[in-house]
Amino acid sequence: MTVRRIAYQGEPGSNSHLVCKQHYTDWEAVACASFEDVFAAVESGEAELAMIPIDNSIAGRVADIHHFLPTSGLHIIAEHFLRIQFTLMGVPGSSLDTIKTVHSHVHALGQCRTVIREHGLTPVISGDTAGAAREIADAHDVSQAAIAPPLAAEIYGLTILAADVEDEDHNTTRFVVLSPELVEAPAGNGPVVTSFIFNVKNLPASLYKALGGFATNGVNMTKLESYMVGGEFTATQFLAEVDGHPDDISVRRALDELTFFTTEVKILGVYPADPFRAKNA
Repeated sequence: MTVRRIAYQGEPGSNSHLVCKQHYTDWEAVACASFEDVFAAVESGEAELAMIPIDNSIAGRVADIHHFLPTSGLHIIAEHFLRIQFTLMGVPGSSLDTIKTVHSHVHALGQCRTVIREHGLTPVISGDTAGAAREIADAHDVSQAAIAPPLAAEIYGLTILAADVEDEDHNTTRFVVLSPELVEAPAGNGPVVTSFIFNVKNLPASLYKALGGFATNGVNMTKLESYMVGGEFTATQFLAEVDGHPDDISVRRALDELTFFTTEVKILGVYPADPFRAKNA
């Protein structure tokens, strides 16, 4: 039996690894050093799918992803929301009394300020949360701790010194699953999200006019983000997401109107909405 593979950015024990294990239990999760490596793994056929974080409820959008998506040739086929839980961990024999420094990704350190301050720890920036756990496991130093997902403690044989150390209990990351094939969710079979990119014409009020069709057709737009194309201040590309399927008459009419005021419209994916959306509406 051929084992299917899903690529993610980070080291074993990261949140991206965790969400792969939760939703693709029978797949081999393939760790990649960078987002570029993740996209390359799928484009080359080394992996069938990619699991990519795209937004965080505290830190906002994940850098670089929005630049890779339009030119990658990959399609969004699913989304998953993960409640982020951070754990303070150390090598066996360490305790809250022995640790002096805490290692983690800069965002994780910023999201766990309370526990760092309460124990008088010196933060040390690492490239990755799970990578920080691996580093302190290799160091065998009871004065060093890491902030990482609980899975990292299991993988690297570390002791959990404090659980749920994140400052905010609503810290959530949205992940999307990318595939070389466009697999559209069927219409009329539950809530659907449509993701697309478009370039507006460099004319006065072009964005206002481009988005007007979504308002007049009653289509709920849940995301609209802009970024420059090719370093040009006059060329702006937008990533947008709406509730609904392109086969829905309201969405179809809105997308048709969009084409009048844009130079390009490209559907990135039509996929089932994660139940998390309904619970947090």
